Amino acid sequence: MAESSTLTINDLDFDFKNTSTKIVILKNLKPLKIGSITIGPLKKGIDIEIQNWIASELIKSGYARYHDEYAMNSISLNKIHWRETRLQTGRQISSLPEYFYPKLRRYLNSLKEKAVSDASFAVEYDRSIRLAHDIVNCRLKKIVYLAATSMQTENILRNLAMEERILYSDIHTKISKWNTDIFKVGGF
Repeated sequence: MAESSTLTINDLDFDFKNTSTKIVILKNLKPLKIGSITIGPLKKGIDIEIQNWIASELIKSGYARYHDEYAMNSISLNKIHWRETRLQTGRQISSLPEYFYPKLRRYLNSLKEKAVSDASFAVEYDRSIRLAHDIVNCRLKKIVYLAATSMQTENILRNLAMEERILYSDIHTKISKWNTDIFKVGGF
């Protein structure tokens, strides 16, 4: 993987699509060929590990669901929200589950699609959007604080998701340059 400051969120999303995830097969599936990859045959009820982009297509077509430990849902989002907004102090930043942001985007998109035909999902979508914004805003404030101080240690920065490390690096670089320019003596 490239240096974190040269990565984009799209790069990280591409990486996520190509990582493996566990899914549960909901319907029998005859062999399916996707490019050079053959999937199946698969029997209802089995767990398999497969690339996220394939899992996503099987889930959309009703053949699978994410294994519970790999899924983003309202319970996991509530736990993260509680930890970020209630448990942590203003300068502490906790770690997020691996691939939190790609999973969050997919979870919210799934709720939004379901909300079109079922009002109960609309309520869950609105609530989840609010929680997600709270989490992101809370973490953003902490990242800006860390980038503006000399407190950053590898231990603290290790808790940042890759998307957050990219942002931290950009903000830290800009703040450092700004400070240097402000306190430049005789440079007029």
